[in-house]
Amino acid sequence: MCAMEELDIKVAAEVEETEQPQETKIVEPSRGTGELVAGLDIGTTKICAVIGEVFEDGCVNIIGVGTAASSGMKKGVVVNIESTVKAIRQAIDSASDMAGCDIETVYVGIAGTHIKGFNSPGIIAINNEQIRQKEIQAVIHAAQTVKISDNQQIIHVLPQEYMVDDHTGIQNPLGMTGVRLATNVHIVTADVTSLHNLVTSCSRAGLNVAEVVLESVASSRAVLTSDEMELGVALLDIGGGTTDLAVFCNGTIKYTWELALGGNNLTNDLSVGLRTPLQEAEMLKYKYGGAVSSLVKENHIIEVPTVGDRKARKVSQRVMVEILEARMEEILQVVNKKICGSGYRNRINAGMVITGGTALLANVVDMAEQVFDMPVRVSFPRGVGGRIEDVESPRCTTAVGLVLYGCNNKEIVMVEHDGIVSKLRSFLKNII
Repeated sequence: MCAMEELDIKVAAEVEETEQPQETKIVEPSRGTGELVAGLDIGTTKICAVIGEVFEDGCVNIIGVGTAASSGMKKGVVVNIESTVKAIRQAIDSASDMAGCDIETVYVGIAGTHIKGFNSPGIIAINNEQIRQKEIQAVIHAAQTVKISDNQQIIHVLPQEYMVDDHTGIQNPLGMTGVRLATNVHIVTADVTSLHNLVTSCSRAGLNVAEVVLESVASSRAVLTSDEMELGVALLDIGGGTTDLAVFCNGTIKYTWELALGGNNLTNDLSVGLRTPLQEAEMLKYKYGGAVSSLVKENHIIEVPTVGDRKARKVSQRVMVEILEARMEEILQVVNKKICGSGYRNRINAGMVITGGTALLANVVDMAEQVFDMPVRVSFPRGVGGRIEDVESPRCTTAVGLVLYGCNNKEIVMVEHDGIVSKLRSFLKNII
């Protein structure tokens, strides 16, 4: 019996030893076996971090979301690196805690009036040889060999179409044969200093930047359908400090533009007009605000907190909405003028999609349809699974779009990022 007891004890000990390591390897319920991609939207009013898990079948599950108030940004540009770093770290930590993982590399969005977008052609001879990837890269390189300002850096070269001899509208010329290969591309540039400050802020927060992505390009991945992009659609991302416009048709991007007006301007107008603190004005904007004053009852009265120890004042809701209406109409009219001057107004057959935090303003669709004279819808991120309840808002569009962008561009990201970083270092070295 002693020998049997010793054997039982030994077996029990072995079982306990084999079970213990298994428990330490248990995967968090929110995690699967996919690869992680993180998007970081560094906005004027908030910083939003989203972590997505990408599976082999292309499905993307959102497993972590974190937000933080942004105080170091103005009009999409870093004005206080320390404040920006602190907010980035807070947003990333919140998203990482939710996802149960650590994030070291992110795709970062960029916006602001320093962003420039233009179309450029390129052409090379192929002498009746089969077109390989090498020729495609060569013709794109020829298209981006254009003179740009010394303080600007190319961040995107987006092919619109290819032409092989007299055949136009080709999306992928790989394997075709002809005498010459031509292309039209959309080039996006950013101010080198603004770009450097953005990357530096992420670096000081302990993050590697895989790629800096134009916010409207990222947002398009999250809210536009392939049918809309083929028919022709305008994407309007109205954030806190900037309004980003992008026009797509025939499946590719045709036009981009940045306006230094956004939701903060509405809040400031409300704060001044009602003589109330900015925080209170922001709350009132979304709780009682709207874009069309005629849709508000005249006799509806709201209480407006005042500055200092003064008692709250009673104000007609219609008066408040009239303040917001004036600024919102100004923003949309400026955008409409830009669309008409772009040459693509008649090619926007699928209408306009509005996203961004200001898209939550009541009746914004009614005003937009009146100003643009086209169908308008407000959209939030789609095409993802997982914790969709945490990103089901226009405020999260860019961050989710950055995750989707990263999923589709992961193979070429590091090459492009190395190019941006090396050019930034070279530029700054020359200045010093």
